[in-house]
Amino acid sequence: MRTLKKGVSMSDTCRHKGAVNRRRAGSALLLASLTASGAALALAGDTISLRVTQKGRAFAPGAISVQAGEAIAIVNDDGELVHHAYLESPDFSFDTGEQLPGSRTVVRFPKSGHFTILCGIHPKMKLTVSVK
Repeated sequence: MRTLKKGVSMSDTCRHKGAVNRRRAGSALLLASLTASGAALALAGDTISLRVTQKGRAFAPGAISVQAGEAIAIVNDDGELVHHAYLESPDFSFDTGEQLPGSRTVVRFPKSGHFTILCGIHPKMKLTVSVK
């Protein structure tokens, strides 16, 4: 083994450079992950026009009006109840699937019309949406 400095061998230097390269690679991967997740958050974080809650087996408010292209957030604020918001229309439809307490779903209304959002679990829940 060749000695570079007093008490430091070539293998010590190689191990150090390997650790530095692994840290750099890890840092690059972390940066790429944060960039990608930031892009995903930017897409998912579109401007929300209104927040609609699901609580006590009801939507609140029960009727809303938005402009075409705007989005609403449907939030399950019930501490224990699961909800399942959906809309079926020839012009536009969506289905949130099971919404656990605390979950939030963003829905964008692409065109004008009058729509009724229902809960597949609680049939008396109804949200009327007027899109202009």
